[in-house]
Amino acid sequence: MLTLYHAPKSRSSSILVLLDELGIFDKVEIRRVTIPRQDGSGGRDPANPHPEGKVPYLVDGADHVRERGAIMLYLTDMFPEAGLGPLPGDPGRGQYLSWLSWYQGVLEPVAILNFLKIGHPALEATFRDYDTVIQRLDEVLTHQPWLLGDRFSAADLLIASPFLFFGEGMPRTPAIDDWTQRIQSRPSMARAAEIDG
Repeated sequence: MLTLYHAPKSRSSSILVLLDELGIFDKVEIRRVTIPRQDGSGGRDPANPHPEGKVPYLVDGADHVRERGAIMLYLTDMFPEAGLGPLPGDPGRGQYLSWLSWYQGVLEPVAILNFLKIGHPALEATFRDYDTVIQRLDEVLTHQPWLLGDRFSAADLLIASPFLFFGEGMPRTPAIDDWTQRIQSRPSMARAAEIDG
């Protein structure tokens, strides 16, 4: 059985949504752990095997997977019948991998730097500036409902997560607003929120 180490209202919450979308809650044991929180509450949980004490952390026998993009890829490949991620050789696989990597390599660092009001030419040359990141998403979502066109995928869940979590704290466009509302209205979001507590 798969085991997901999860802390409520954290990065691992989006994995709960994915589990529901995949229809595999009955195949995953969810172990709640504590993590250090930004407000100083919480703390590292000795029951959490993640090497840095973070979440999410997925254990599949001897295989251990960390980082949301990697966990989403692992699970969508393992449970392809849900159609939430193109498999190797399928059309759209390259786009799917690109979006999962773009989130962790571009969007998240840029969003954090923007939130902290940290700017530097080297950072912008490496990661892009926030306006460029938003423009990229807007260009795609103005012309199609999902990142992979007409197909909802785990990439949508991952990339929408900061917009859903931070709300108005993440500046956006009408196309991005419509996209996040479509995701927020999915039944899996409400079911995962119930489990999240």
